[in-house]
Amino acid sequence: MQRAIEATGKNEDEAIAAALRELGKTRDQVSVEILERSRSGFLGIGAVPAKVRVSYEYVESNAEKAEAFLKGLLEKLGSDAVPNVVSGTDEKGEECLTVNLTGEKLGMLIGRRGETLDAIQHLTGYAINRGQGKRIHISVDAEEYRAKREESLKSLAYKIAAKVIKYRKNMTLEPMNSYERHVIHTALQDYEEVSTYSTGSEPNRRVVVAYGRARRNEKRFDGDQE
Repeated sequence: MQRAIEATGKNEDEAIAAALRELGKTRDQVSVEILERSRSGFLGIGAVPAKVRVSYEYVESNAEKAEAFLKGLLEKLGSDAVPNVVSGTDEKGEECLTVNLTGEKLGMLIGRRGETLDAIQHLTGYAINRGQGKRIHISVDAEEYRAKREESLKSLAYKIAAKVIKYRKNMTLEPMNSYERHVIHTALQDYEEVSTYSTGSEPNRRVVVAYGRARRNEKRFDGDQE
């Protein structure tokens, strides 16, 4: 993507130098077009400064791509929400993007049990990762929904585990996405009297909280990101 700025100076060299300072680039990183050559005038009267256009190749960052995509998507959804995108790194040192949607009437963007928010996150991830060599993890949130949902899921996990231990019988939870199942598995991974595993296929895949450790060594992550 080509971008350009215009700059002026007493002469062409000064105009180019001013543009390079503003861009933080060197002469061999840009292309220069002389728009107007300097003229000294008569005794300094009527002098005209030099004007140049300096072009350079601009590589859009993943954060900028995500922001542009989300702005377009939110506009199509009829929402005035603003996406605030922060680029960071995960525990493996790889790039990840955290997006927080701010504004009014965010409930419509969250949806029932976060389904709309998950769809927005999925579409953003697809748009950014398409053609990429490495997959970039993207998290989209609004009104701290995900943190609140995680706490709610943990509370549910502990409650179900207590019932399983009390009645000594397995219990199957409602269908959940891979992230929510992961929260349940992680919350109960240190419980000595229960184990967890997933069953079924998407979108009706569920977590089973089982009494005892009989299934402890089974593979839990069959097709999930759990």
